[in-house]
Amino acid sequence: MKYVIVGTGNISGTYADALRAVAGCELTGFISRRQTRHGLAGQPSLPCWPTLADIDEPFDTVIVATPNGLHPQSAIAAARLGKHILVEKPLAITVAAMDSMMDAARQRGVTLAVSFQRRSYPDNLAVKSLLARGALGRIYAADLSCRFWRDQPYYDSAEYRGGYRLDGGGVFMQQASHAIDTYIWLLGMLAQLHSELATFAHRMEAEDHGAVVMRYDNGMIGTIVASTCARPGYPPPLEVCCEKGTFTLTNDCIDVWHIDGVDNPAHPPPPVADNGASSATLNDSRRHQAILTDFEQAVARGAVPLADDDDARRVTELILHIYQQHERKE
Repeated sequence: MKYVIVGTGNISGTYADALRAVAGCELTGFISRRQTRHGLAGQPSLPCWPTLADIDEPFDTVIVATPNGLHPQSAIAAARLGKHILVEKPLAITVAAMDSMMDAARQRGVTLAVSFQRRSYPDNLAVKSLLARGALGRIYAADLSCRFWRDQPYYDSAEYRGGYRLDGGGVFMQQASHAIDTYIWLLGMLAQLHSELATFAHRMEAEDHGAVVMRYDNGMIGTIVASTCARPGYPPPLEVCCEKGTFTLTNDCIDVWHIDGVDNPAHPPPPVADNGASSATLNDSRRHQAILTDFEQAVARGAVPLADDDDARRVTELILHIYQQHERKE
């Protein structure tokens, strides 16, 4: 399919690299109010248009790579043009906005998906399959630690960073949402939670550190710690204790496996590790390539994408619940 990327920030370069690498994908251009052409390192510049309605070349799909709070306007505009939509995480930052996006896509019969690309790691897929079959027995506890680092210049680089209006919150909505998506994709939605949030190390409106304790209907206890105060930043581990033993996924790769009667399904780790724990700049587009390949197949077959809008909605709902539960205590 032919793609247009809304936005010309750092993440747009990752998508452009991924599109060049996936057979059948073609990047037509960008949406930008400030440029007429946009070039990426080592590549010819491509046209920019101020709005989707101004595009005068054929295209099939819109990739929304704008600040979180602006996702709805581009996604809804794309749906009204009959274009498929792939949104950078999160889907949106309010329930009303997500509902509007999903309604617009369904009314026009277009596919709406979100780039929760960490689902596509082979070890995550292997664990998902084992959990779905009940091969690990009852899950007792699952603990996720997102101890990341962002310096003050990162938050100062754009007025909206670390605020509620466009980022939708702090570390939980922005940096930890990928890992939170993987958590609930593997383990399901919780029944109740208790959250504690704070702003320790940065000049910003929202939280830069927080902890959540969760209880599931089946009795499982879960915890999530998320931070951008943890210098220099650490790959996030998800540690799971279950009836058959324990395992750990660190940066989406199995590095601990003590499960009775089940062979370790770990795949070789990628040669270049994602550096999102310490930097907002991605150095590897292969997981985005996987999401694009899945998205192309889903559209062609009329199938559900790996990370569809319903799943993405649940991630934002959980993060909003974390914020709301903390606010009710204050």
